[in-house]
Amino acid sequence: MSRPPARRPAPRATIEVQIDHLNADGVGASRHEGKEVLVPGTLPGEKVVVAIEHDRQWRMVGRPVKILSRHPGRVASPCRSSRNCQGCPLIELAYPAQLAFKQEQLRQSLTAYPTLAQTQLLPIWGAPQPLGYRTSAKLVFGRERGKVKLGLHRRGSHDVVDIGDCPVHHPLINRIATAVREEVERQGIYVYNPQRATGLLRYLAVQVNSTTGRALVTLVTAMRDFRQINQLAKWLQRHVPEVVGVHQNVNASEGKATFGRETLKMLGLPDLLEQIGEVRLRLTPTAFFQVNPPQAARIYSLVRQWAELRREQSALDLFCGIGGTALHLGIDGGQVTGFDPSEEAVRSARDNATLNGRSNCRFVAGEVAEQLEEMATTLPADSVVVVTPPRSGCEPPLLESLAALAPRTLLYVSCNQQTLARDLHLLAGFGYRTVEVQPVDMFPHTAHIEAVARLVPLPPASRPTASAPVRPSGPAPGRRKGNRGSSR
Repeated sequence: MSRPPARRPAPRATIEVQIDHLNADGVGASRHEGKEVLVPGTLPGEKVVVAIEHDRQWRMVGRPVKILSRHPGRVASPCRSSRNCQGCPLIELAYPAQLAFKQEQLRQSLTAYPTLAQTQLLPIWGAPQPLGYRTSAKLVFGRERGKVKLGLHRRGSHDVVDIGDCPVHHPLINRIATAVREEVERQGIYVYNPQRATGLLRYLAVQVNSTTGRALVTLVTAMRDFRQINQLAKWLQRHVPEVVGVHQNVNASEGKATFGRETLKMLGLPDLLEQIGEVRLRLTPTAFFQVNPPQAARIYSLVRQWAELRREQSALDLFCGIGGTALHLGIDGGQVTGFDPSEEAVRSARDNATLNGRSNCRFVAGEVAEQLEEMATTLPADSVVVVTPPRSGCEPPLLESLAALAPRTLLYVSCNQQTLARDLHLLAGFGYRTVEVQPVDMFPHTAHIEAVARLVPLPPASRPTASAPVRPSGPAPGRRKGNRGSSR
């Protein structure tokens, strides 16, 4: 009995749209028959033929098949994987146009709130090196048809996009990734499968000191393994001698967190020494730190300038991380205290204080809101407070407690323009006026932006009722997922 002929898959529907704008993620957006249409890799004003890949009730997502009319700022992508990776949605937009887009996005976020109408938005600081700027990377392992992949997860799936020679990574990161990928495949080391929760290798984390050309490598595994990982570590250091230390981090969880709690040194140095501005920092294998050191140094310098600390004055650094901001403030100030919920980060901050001889800087681990309550009666007058929260921003009770400390200057460092504007608006209700905001392009070719805001107390007669701050004139900003992205 003959088999019936195989049915061919239905071709994807194609539509023609004109891109209206870039959304907050840097993705081209339009509308078609009452639905939002998102098309990665497109730019405003472009007329595009789109192949629809996902069709939902209110939204369609597609890929560009043909660009019929081009944005004047479109440039050739320096990345061979840009259409699949989507990690740098603005990479085909000329860099000056990227900066203009980010400036305008921040302006719109701020002007949505009447309380921020008088805030001065300063011109954005572009990155001196828009390519090759990332000195740290966390890459996920995958395997497809026997081939090892090393890159990023495709949005909304467990599929791994092998990013190859990534143009925004420091070249040494690309060399290390290539060497590891080839050796893992040669040795036949099992790669972790998140759907089956089987396999060994999960992530490759690399930190590079761009000045010395040295690197620290961390292999994240689903379980302890001394034989294969130690063998891989020795091979890697022989073939890439710039690697000064290799560690194994054990992450047995089934979640999406990169690191687990246990880190084992395989060989070499325990950490990587980095110079940022006027401070030296030891970066441990799992430490969070900014991916763009030159821009991070500019932020540290600006915070120090705006703080205007004198020797007899004190400062608080909330969500201090490994201590970069606090240690810069300590150059001028009397007593600087940093708070962070991560005990590991605080241990690193203390080590960094010792490294820099900053005996006037102390660091405390614990919930920041609780630490503020303890400081309420002991913080000296004329103090400065710096807050560098995660992307989700601060909860209103924390902002109220922060304002109750009555610092003479409040500096807010943010990596999310929407939660920044929301929190500055709430602080206006608690008696603080935002004088100026300095945007900094920390992440070229992405839609993300860093910003530093300077706030001062409002005169008592001008303060609105704290319990009922004015609502924004535009749509309320929603939360966006992501890890901490601010300099600390």
